[in-house]
Amino acid sequence: MNKKIIFFALIFFFIISAAAAAQNTEVKIGNITRLKGVRENQLIGYGIVVGLNDSGDSTRSQATVQSVANMLENFGVNVDANQVSSGNIAAVMVTASLPPFVHNGDQIDVSVSSLGDADSLQGGTLLLTPLRAPNGDVYASAQGAVSIGGYNIRGGGNTQRENHPTAGWVPGGALIEREPGGKINQENLTFVLQNPNFETASQIASRINSSLNSAVAAKAVDSATVNISVPESYSNHVVDFIAEVNKLTVRPGVEARVVIDEKTGTVVFTHNVKISTVAVAHGNLSIKITTSTEVSQPPPFSGGETVETERTQIEVDKGEESNLVVVRQENTIEDLVTALNAIGATPRDIISIIQKIKAAGALHAELELR
Repeated sequence: MNKKIIFFALIFFFIISAAAAAQNTEVKIGNITRLKGVRENQLIGYGIVVGLNDSGDSTRSQATVQSVANMLENFGVNVDANQVSSGNIAAVMVTASLPPFVHNGDQIDVSVSSLGDADSLQGGTLLLTPLRAPNGDVYASAQGAVSIGGYNIRGGGNTQRENHPTAGWVPGGALIEREPGGKINQENLTFVLQNPNFETASQIASRINSSLNSAVAAKAVDSATVNISVPESYSNHVVDFIAEVNKLTVRPGVEARVVIDEKTGTVVFTHNVKISTVAVAHGNLSIKITTSTEVSQPPPFSGGETVETERTQIEVDKGEESNLVVVRQENTIEDLVTALNAIGATPRDIISIIQKIKAAGALHAELELR
């Protein structure tokens, strides 16, 4: 028996157990909810980036050529599209998110992405571009120097590239021309949970009813929404009422879930994932996880209570065939991962084993593959 493996397995187990106990911490309601009807809106526009160092679109990008000809025509310069041949220009798509409650003159960031065959947008300047909502209305106009957060250098037939040179952004590059509108309901509010959960919704409603004015009536409608009636004392101060609600804290419920990304070999799981008694054989690995409970009886006439206690026991035996037997008290996926890490199992091994445990019906959690 390798005592070093047992020691590190125990240390890893206790670290995970301590972290798991601290997962369901109290959080502010404002950090896990949003007001219904208060959201961002997507904007998009077609623009031209100029000033590139021969890294723009070629003449094969007919959309760019025609766009430049049309732009020059608007300035009183008549140029045939066949005469346009400049590598210093690139056609781009400009996107932005319009926050709620913005006002005329506010500035927002915009993203710029090459539409043609440009090699890089480094050093370019975005010309005035109207940004439209899905209904076709213009809400902002964008213009400014494009930052790609990297570089693309060519010389002597060699290329040195950092980050993605055909996409960038313009900090504060869009000016709000039209306010999105929208008002907060003065009588009834609906809070929407970012992660729908019946337990969390119930806790939010209970916390509001118990902490604020008795005239407040909060009700969890479903796993994602909580309706709140605004008390008369806040009838002219709804913003203050929302601030008070957002400051309240709850302990949100966490769904048991395992997320696996097979492309990167990543496994992420919540602390409350449970597994039933199961034995697994994977290649030259053998894993056995069992459950046992010890009952502690108090002395006669001591006034004590009978309690159930749990004890963790790890046994590692690596023979010629590298077999591993693990006997655990707690049936959680942390036990399985701890045991596999103790013998140096790869993420691919862990992913395969978890999938097979789920297929056998012994994994009591939602398994999400990406």
